[in-house]
Amino acid sequence: MSKIPEIAKMIMDKTMAERSFGEGHESAQPDRCVIIAIVKKIKEILFPFLCGNGERENKEKLESRIVKDLEDISESLIQQTARALSYDESSKGMKYDERLEKAKGLTDEFLRRIPCLIDLLKMDLDAAFDGDPAATSKDEIAYCYPGFSAIETHRIAHELFVLGVPLIPRIMSESAHSETGVDIHPGATIGHHFFIDHGTGVVIGETSEIGNYVKIYQGVTLGGLSTRAGQALRGKKRHPTIKDNVTIYSNASILGGQTVINEGVVIGGNCFITESIPAHVRVVYDSPKIRHIPIEKDD
Repeated sequence: MSKIPEIAKMIMDKTMAERSFGEGHESAQPDRCVIIAIVKKIKEILFPFLCGNGERENKEKLESRIVKDLEDISESLIQQTARALSYDESSKGMKYDERLEKAKGLTDEFLRRIPCLIDLLKMDLDAAFDGDPAATSKDEIAYCYPGFSAIETHRIAHELFVLGVPLIPRIMSESAHSETGVDIHPGATIGHHFFIDHGTGVVIGETSEIGNYVKIYQGVTLGGLSTRAGQALRGKKRHPTIKDNVTIYSNASILGGQTVINEGVVIGGNCFITESIPAHVRVVYDSPKIRHIPIEKDD
């Protein structure tokens, strides 16, 4: 006789002990696939000429498409936000219809912020184009660069994070992490004209504060000094502050909530920094000297 029903009951007992099952949407979680689709649709609105449909559109047709896309985004985001609000302490005890009403207000406010996101991302595009001689056009950057794609997703997720939407911003940021190799917590505050060159391996922690005209390269970490205190650190400043006009080269690690990299600093590659740096200096790591050893013919 099959043991599968017995095993299934054991799994239910162990994994669902803290879960309650309601009717309809009461226990539903946000759908990750739907949220990723929402991000894609928002990006098509942010840069509608790069949506990839291969079709030229006149002004009226383009505006009509944007209206339709906004309606689709609104409907999906309201539903997913209503589900996510079950994770919000201030929404605990609300019925689904009440969470749905709250989700409508949050979604409306988010949609009103999209024009400002376009302005920010255009400045990020300018910074990327000005800072990368390999770029042949801004369209190339917007369409191809993983660093810019990660910044796009972050700007979207950050607005929802600031509005207090639970879970969804993190789903967005981790999706971008998987796709681009760039890990930006949606809580990180990032100024305008921000550029991540190459992008792979970049980590920017939740309480990081980044100013304007900042450029970072692959492998950079803006992290915490220690997480041994665990949940006791929640809500505290754990990650560094980067002021305006700072450049951070590859594989540098800057750690700690009290660490401030002041204006105009250039951080060299592979530097490990846990203390504040005064303005307008270059920080370099004095590595061991490179030796050149002749290769013998028999080697």
